[in-house]
Amino acid sequence: MREHLWWAEQPGKGIRFEWGVQGAVRLADPDGCLVIVDVLSFSTTVSVAAQLGTRVYPSAPGDEITAAYARRQGAKLAVDRTDVTPKTPWSLSPAGLRIAPPTARLILPCPDGSAIAASAAATGATVVAACLGNVEAVGSWLTAQGYGTSASPVTVVAAGEQWPGAGLRPAVEDLLGAGALIAELAAQGAGPLSVEAATAKAACEATADLGMAIAASTTARQLAALGYVEDVVIAAGVDSCTVVPVLDSDGAFTSAH
Repeated sequence: MREHLWWAEQPGKGIRFEWGVQGAVRLADPDGCLVIVDVLSFSTTVSVAAQLGTRVYPSAPGDEITAAYARRQGAKLAVDRTDVTPKTPWSLSPAGLRIAPPTARLILPCPDGSAIAASAAATGATVVAACLGNVEAVGSWLTAQGYGTSASPVTVVAAGEQWPGAGLRPAVEDLLGAGALIAELAAQGAGPLSVEAATAKAACEATADLGMAIAASTTARQLAALGYVEDVVIAAGVDSCTVVPVLDSDGAFTSAH
């Protein structure tokens, strides 16, 4: 049972914002929805996979455990981008996933987005993956489901990245992605917003070109330097996807209907 720290939970607000696994655990509400924003690249990859009709099972990295999980699920196992081969073409790369052979089930290890998904699911909250590409679709789906009120709040969690040796690194691409979703929800009448959510929204609205800002981020420059420019291009595309990936009772992200 989590320690009750009411002041950390942004009470009474219909739209809330926090960072990382600890933020997800603290703010997830069983009557509400928790949205994971991991632009580079978990949420974007999940959205691409769901659009292809693939059920995505988020998993913590760990070769033996993850491989055994894949066998139990009868699924293909995504590997690190640098470990892609003709026999194992699935990875966290959204560009690579678009050209890989279709698969009905995919285990997708990721230290950030997957960990948040697992932690949030354990609270009983509805869990959704959002990226810059599906902000409009996710916002519309959330409000249509009645989320975004103080009774059924939306908690937007920016995944961030990890510093070498562990420790959360707040990532600007996730802040802007979260802010874009919060702005979309607010435009549809959801709220009220917590101060944290309003600040993320303001950061997004003060950014003249979200795609360019994300492409210039530290994470994007790192991916580009490793040769994954197309992953950055896909992740920086605004409203390019109409799929809403929702975590189901089987532990898989699949497109909401």
